[in-house]
Amino acid sequence: MKTPRRHFRPIRTRSRWLLALCAGLAGSILLSGCGDSNAERYWQKYHHTLASAGSLDAIVRSPPGNIGAFPERRERLFEIAETREGLLNIYALRQCHITSLVAARNNQLGRVAPPSQQWLYERELWQRLSGCWNTPVPDSLAASDRQRLRRLTLSKTRQLPYASWNALFDSNEWEKSFARASQPVVFTRVDMRPSLGAVNYLQRMVRHQFSRTWVQDSGTLEHQLKILRERPLTAQTLRTLMLASQRLHEATAALHTTKPTHCLPAWNVDPITAIRHSARRWLTEVNALFDSFPLTPPKAMQAYRHRWLSLDDPHAPWPAFQASLIEHHAIRLRFPPCENK
Repeated sequence: MKTPRRHFRPIRTRSRWLLALCAGLAGSILLSGCGDSNAERYWQKYHHTLASAGSLDAIVRSPPGNIGAFPERRERLFEIAETREGLLNIYALRQCHITSLVAARNNQLGRVAPPSQQWLYERELWQRLSGCWNTPVPDSLAASDRQRLRRLTLSKTRQLPYASWNALFDSNEWEKSFARASQPVVFTRVDMRPSLGAVNYLQRMVRHQFSRTWVQDSGTLEHQLKILRERPLTAQTLRTLMLASQRLHEATAALHTTKPTHCLPAWNVDPITAIRHSARRWLTEVNALFDSFPLTPPKAMQAYRHRWLSLDDPHAPWPAFQASLIEHHAIRLRFPPCENK
């Protein structure tokens, strides 16, 4: 008796269907990687307008480069010597109201607190030590305890700017603001006010770090950092500038290949104006935050800032965009404008 022949055609059919589906998905992924975003559509339309007006071939477009990687953690932070004092020594300074603060910092939750909470702790500890030193309390202490209070106050005063820097630049929220995976944006559709408010609050925290009257607020700080995490505006700004520079350069190169015997249609420069205004404002505020720290940043952060955030270095995204825009405006002036009919 012959064994019935098994038919595998349905499986082959299903395999071909799966392959086709995978190919389609792969094609979709590749297409999405071509930059078909809202920011890219403006440049696609502009390139098409130029090519049509000058009877040019389609303008050759290349993907813009990405921003540089944010420095590694060990490269962007300062080493700060740990302050160690025995419980009895801290208790001897109980009139300075630091006992419970230090105890909370050294319990299990305090040791794993996020950088933002460490920032608040360091600032509050300095406030209490400094405030205590400027009261009659030191005169009531034993000589050894008075000397200990003086030493701790001086040490925390020297360390506070570095502790503030480390708290910000070690935070996940600030690091994500420079994420290379970010995409260009259309600034005419971006409400920058929350992000500007967040950076301005950080500036105030740094500027008032040595104020014994300015009171920081944990909830406000966490909210401002959350805003920066949800919209990585620094990286988005830099990538928008790099995309614009690349597309302007390509458009300029295309116009160089044709004679100025035809007219050019009017150019909708509203998105360009938004880029110029928004990018400069944002980078100005980010640089102001850097400058608010009374210290010299680590070398890796100095190099990153100079290469990517500078408003003056010709190789940085902002000046490069400005140069590309000026060059493109210049070549457009060689062509007569089309008359509106």
